[in-house]
Amino acid sequence: MKKIAVIPGDGIGIDVTEEAIKVLEAVKSAGVDINWDTFDYGADKYLETGITLPDEEVENFRENYDAIYIGAVGDPRVPDMHHAKEILLGLRFKLDLYVNYRPVKLYQESLCPLKNKTMDDIDFVVFRENTEGLYAGTGGIIKQGTPDEVAIQTSINTRKGVERIIRHAFEYAKMSGRPRVTMSDKSNAMRFEGDLWQRAFAEVGEEYPDIEKQHWYIDALLMQMVKRPEQFEVIVSCNMFGDIITDLGAQLAGGMGLAGSGNIHPGRTSLFEPVHGSAPKYHGKDIANPLAAILTVGIMLEHLGYPDWNTRIENAVIEAVKTNNVPRDLGGSLGTSASGDYIVSLLES
Repeated sequence: MKKIAVIPGDGIGIDVTEEAIKVLEAVKSAGVDINWDTFDYGADKYLETGITLPDEEVENFRENYDAIYIGAVGDPRVPDMHHAKEILLGLRFKLDLYVNYRPVKLYQESLCPLKNKTMDDIDFVVFRENTEGLYAGTGGIIKQGTPDEVAIQTSINTRKGVERIIRHAFEYAKMSGRPRVTMSDKSNAMRFEGDLWQRAFAEVGEEYPDIEKQHWYIDALLMQMVKRPEQFEVIVSCNMFGDIITDLGAQLAGGMGLAGSGNIHPGRTSLFEPVHGSAPKYHGKDIANPLAAILTVGIMLEHLGYPDWNTRIENAVIEAVKTNNVPRDLGGSLGTSASGDYIVSLLES
């Protein structure tokens, strides 16, 4: 049996996670041996108790669960978002989830903001290094509040960290039959970081002679994603650039409401989350789009060894989009709950 720890999070994270659970219930009813427990870490708990996510709970997840599913976290009642950082970044770093996996896949031509692009044109995968870079939190501020204030943020890149995410991208390309891996950096300006990424990409790439290697500076890559997205198969980049690439990719595929992701360490307990934010002002109003949360369930199930269920969930979302049984942000009229119910009805049919 596969065990999943569910953290609904904050705001609409709670709403869309309810729909994700409906999908898990349908999958379980179909005979898949999974179970889950819900943990209430989020803004409410933090404001009441001061607890974000204890280290002992992280160890519980590591030792007793195969995956963690988390809704969006973030709440304006916590102005510095301390609890969200401790929960989300804490899990990424403490569990060493070095692979951020984000598929970019267009499910309906009408959802793409680019003209004359088809579903075949926008179908690629982004691998973002997930535990280093500017997100490592190295730096500080001196003379704060004075005219001489100085802020320093240092990007940390290790050979181990860079090489393993690049190798993961090549392995994925090899196993999935994708013929090209594109690496993006800013080595014309960020000399030392870029030198490490360039050398690691070239050296690891030699182990995969049948896969085409491509490089774009980050600004040029973003322009190419808008101009000719069909050239991309697998993209790999550092933490910060990967964040930017995937947000643009989500918009090309129809918006954040369709963007799922995985934070993965192969062979270990990994974390899965929809990419969108928590939007607390919409919580409980039955208007949030749950499709990203549902697609994230598919990504998680594939990671847990059930790739057919990921395909079935994707096909259900495609059918929902095609028949306009979707929420308002995608041009439909369904509420959050009805959208989840429709996907479940397709999975059960």
